[in-house]
Amino acid sequence: MKLDQFLKWLGLVDTGGQAKILILSGDVKVNGLVETRRGRKLIHGDKVCLAKNEYIFSNNQPLGRKLVINDEQRGNE
Repeated sequence: MKLDQFLKWLGLVDTGGQAKILILSGDVKVNGLVETRRGRKLIHGDKVCLAKNEYIFSNNQPLGRKLVINDEQRGNE
C-alpha cells in the first residue's frame, strides 16, 4: 500500500489531494524520517508518524493501530 492510500484508509485525510498536501508539508514521518513521497510503498513493520500518533503497517495490511508517543519516547526527533 502507498503512503497516501494508508493515510486515506486511516481516515486522516479524505482525498488523495489532501494526502499529497499533508505529505509534502513534511509533517509525515516513516520510520522516524520525514517522507515527502506520497507514492512511497509501505512494507511490513513500517511506522508512520503524524503529530504524536504512530500507526503500524503489517503484512501488506494497514493495522491502523495507533500509538500515542510522548516527547520523552521520541528522543531527538
